[in-house]
Amino acid sequence: MSDLGDWFKSVPFITRYWFAGSIAVPLIGKLGLISPVYLVLWPEAFIHKFQIWRPFTSTLYFPVGPGTGFLYLVNLYFLYQYSSRLETGAFDGRPADYMFMLFFNWICIVLLMIPLIMSVLYVWAQLNRDMIVSFWFGTRFKACYLPWVILGFNYIIGGSVVNELIGNLVGHLYFFLMFKYPMDLGGRSFLSTPQFLYSKEYFKTTTGGSQIDRVGYLGSVSHPPGDLCPRSRQEEEEEVAAVVTTGVKAFGLGTTEDVLLQGL
Repeated sequence: MSDLGDWFKSVPFITRYWFAGSIAVPLIGKLGLISPVYLVLWPEAFIHKFQIWRPFTSTLYFPVGPGTGFLYLVNLYFLYQYSSRLETGAFDGRPADYMFMLFFNWICIVLLMIPLIMSVLYVWAQLNRDMIVSFWFGTRFKACYLPWVILGFNYIIGGSVVNELIGNLVGHLYFFLMFKYPMDLGGRSFLSTPQFLYSKEYFKTTTGGSQIDRVGYLGSVSHPPGDLCPRSRQEEEEEVAAVVTTGVKAFGLGTTEDVLLQGL
């Protein structure tokens, strides 16, 4: 348990609480402490009954069950893996900029958890587009193809690509407006982090500069800070095991092997 606790504490700040919320909210619904009906977004209830929590809980909630446990754990791992890499890579020392990216994507989505996770994964893939990544069964390809490979993978195990497609489109919108259009095409900058976020204690910038464009889009692509020291296969396997074990224990989905077999 101490090893799991140490691992959890090592997760970057914003990713840590997003990851925890993505376990806590589905668990609350699973245990029946709060009916899942109150956790998803119903426009009528939000607008006319002033149930203002729904847009927040809907992005954290996932209907976990025997048939969806594997898909949930896969996306939980994607959340941990690529949110951590972005937060400690292109957004290292700039939590306000990273929080603004999540907020922008959330505003564009306000659905279930998968689109928001996919939007983050898409941004990471574009900032590291030439990096060679490994996927299941030993396949290797450039990171820029990863969002579309995962879209196909989730279609096979989940039967739908709507959430993944929405996430990719929103991630592309953020990437285009924040990086591609102003830096590659010489256009005006339409997105900038609100100054009030920099004044918050938890979101204070700890490296030079305060705007995400100072990170250097081209530098992020060619030398992603978060991946200068590639992790070994054993370290990646340990991280996968930690995420899967956390989800399995939280939801009582049986053994880790049982859940993984759902995806086969």
